[in-house]
Amino acid sequence: MVVRAYEPRDFEAAWRLDQTSYPPGVAYSRYALGEFLRLPGARAWVAEDKEQLVAFIIARHVSRRHGHIITLDVRADRRRQGIGSALLATAEEWLRTEGVTRMRLETAADDPVATAFWQQTGYVIVGRLPRYYLGRLDALRMEKDL
Repeated sequence: MVVRAYEPRDFEAAWRLDQTSYPPGVAYSRYALGEFLRLPGARAWVAEDKEQLVAFIIARHVSRRHGHIITLDVRADRRRQGIGSALLATAEEWLRTEGVTRMRLETAADDPVATAFWQQTGYVIVGRLPRYYLGRLDALRMEKDL
């Protein structure tokens, strides 16, 4: 497996992966994914195996000391192999070099597997966001000091 910087040629594979990683309405539209990738301070990385994209992450340097994980997608058959952790470590290291000291993300409140992953990587629940997804599904706000 190789972790490398996202390139525009990765867009379609990343979008397809996002569609299979999240339910309809929660998965990003092509437009939304493109907008996230173009946000000021945003960077992305992909994980490839035999030249197939198996995971990607988008992170953003939001303010002087704050960063945000926008999304982390790992193909279902490649989960629990350390790929998500490797991508997260890459993003967090870049953010540290940018001076970020506090990270934030949102995850579905009804997804204990995702919540456990984030907790295992040092994130803690700091709040609940009612109706964050689709105007009806709650999210957990999680944060971590870098």
